[in-house]
Amino acid sequence: MGKRVAVIILNWNGEKLLREFLPSVVRNTNVELGHVVVVDNHSTDGSWECLEKEFPEVERVLFEENFGFAGGYNRAIEMIEAEYVVLLNSDVEVAPGWLEPLVEALDRDDKVVAVQPKILAYREKDKFEYAGAAGGYIDYLGFPFCRGRVLDTTERDTGQYDDEVEVFWATGAALCIRRERYRSAGGLDEAFFAHMEEIDLCWRLKNKGGVLKAVPTSVVYHFGGGSLPMNHPRKLFLNYRNNLLMLHKNLDEKQRGKVFFIRGLLDMMAAGLFLLKGEFSNTRSVIRAYKAYHRMKKEYKGPESPVNVTGIYQRSVVLDYFLRGKKKFSDLNFK
Repeated sequence: MGKRVAVIILNWNGEKLLREFLPSVVRNTNVELGHVVVVDNHSTDGSWECLEKEFPEVERVLFEENFGFAGGYNRAIEMIEAEYVVLLNSDVEVAPGWLEPLVEALDRDDKVVAVQPKILAYREKDKFEYAGAAGGYIDYLGFPFCRGRVLDTTERDTGQYDDEVEVFWATGAALCIRRERYRSAGGLDEAFFAHMEEIDLCWRLKNKGGVLKAVPTSVVYHFGGGSLPMNHPRKLFLNYRNNLLMLHKNLDEKQRGKVFFIRGLLDMMAAGLFLLKGEFSNTRSVIRAYKAYHRMKKEYKGPESPVNVTGIYQRSVVLDYFLRGKKKFSDLNFK
């Protein structure tokens, strides 16, 4: 009989990361509960040879081409049989006993479709990490933030978010999800290429009646920052475009009208600010993102299920942050 959980690490040219982070995953994953699978996205470095020689006990899957983050995970999850799957970044160190609390949270309640651990920074282990922290939310305009991280401000972990709670989205850096619910929701949207795919997936799961939770009794440490710098023009383009696509896919037509009107004003202000600062490539990124969104939105019909807005912050987190000085999650008023 197969293991209940498949911990899937998608790798592309990450030989150094495998050597640094895979040992903790192998060491601290309960072999009675789950097995570790490294899926290689057609690396051109020594990743495959490293796995064969240094981690012979780890199951390996080799793709003949690079399918990207979303495409790689979608194909891997189709291939690998398990009740639950964990999408685990290759730059994540896991603490002892990390897997059991995630599985227990799913076992306790059939309505819970996906969970995440507490995500702390690998380089500052008493501080929350940007990509997920203690669970994710969005405001009504689609801007994401977390318990422990509001925009660019991350908090120290003092146990202030150690309660298990329902969240709006769970991080793709360490996402434990029911395999069949992942598949029935359509998996990650491969058109996004990178950034915000997991938020879009989580919203689709919520629209289908699913509940997502943060389980802070499980702890992992994320190195992060492995792709592009925060204000890199390519990253800005993807974040703006994908955020607009996510809103289009998950809001109904009536809701979109108000949201896109206000978003348009704020985003054009941001583009103007980049222009005044001489950051012309960033201005172009915002404009290109809107053009790409208008071209791509024709491929999407909108939500198939009633829109679930539970957990959406009904104020602007951007205005709260910059105008009202609300830099911590606890400063925000969800009532």
